[in-house]
Amino acid sequence: MTFKTISSKRRQLMLGLAGLIAASTLITAPARAITSAEIKAKGKLVVGIQAANPPWGFVDSTTGQADGIDADMAKAFAKELGVPVEFAGLEVANRIPALTSGRVDVLFATMAMLPDRAKAVQYSKPYIGNSIFLVAAKSVVVKTNADMGKLVIGVPRSSTQDSDVTKNAPPGTVIRRFDNDAATIQALLSGQVQAVGGNVFYARRLNEATPNTYENKLEFTQLFNGACTRLEDKELNTVLNAFIDKIKANGELAKIQQKWTGTSMTNFPASIEGVPFVAK
Repeated sequence: MTFKTISSKRRQLMLGLAGLIAASTLITAPARAITSAEIKAKGKLVVGIQAANPPWGFVDSTTGQADGIDADMAKAFAKELGVPVEFAGLEVANRIPALTSGRVDVLFATMAMLPDRAKAVQYSKPYIGNSIFLVAAKSVVVKTNADMGKLVIGVPRSSTQDSDVTKNAPPGTVIRRFDNDAATIQALLSGQVQAVGGNVFYARRLNEATPNTYENKLEFTQLFNGACTRLEDKELNTVLNAFIDKIKANGELAKIQQKWTGTSMTNFPASIEGVPFVAK
């Protein structure tokens, strides 16, 4: 397997990732549909993934390889197809453009299953749950949405956290938007912001840096993540769903979840309003 942004030095890695992300914004033309047979014929599965959002998707600093929940899902799907996987590191805002332009074949990229997004991409069945919180230091008092108004809050730009904080915060709340989850977390650690909109793993990541300091204050949304293909990729959507059903049944999905989260879930909603799992 390869990761387009991998290099022997961390600085080169990050420069390569930045260039890769920037390039993705230049590709806007829609791509034609692709099938699993065509992926097999070209000899690789190209997967869009977040490259700096552990434990979802990230580059392991020791091995230089893509790792995390989404990386393991992508590796398993590529194995199911019988081809190697190539990862493309994406920022939150570039995930859908990279898919619809044809730069990647599929997204395993912490894609919360939301009706607005379902108008642009085709979701698979869900493979993991997530929640969105307001996260701050234990010393910061936040009991209601109104309390957010006194804080400077950081969020990853164009993310579910961005939408939830914007929707729930009082008018006039200062919201600072960053390029990705890593930058948002660093903004809180460095004092640029007093709270952040984060996913279910933010508090854990913050407390790894500063033990026993941060906690979830408010819960906004309970979500599920799915893989994404283009709207016209009906056959690939069918193959993806069959793959998810298979790894749920044989226990492989539970092992991936247990490995990264310490828990596992296999009971997912049969439907999500406004988000079809099956291409029409």
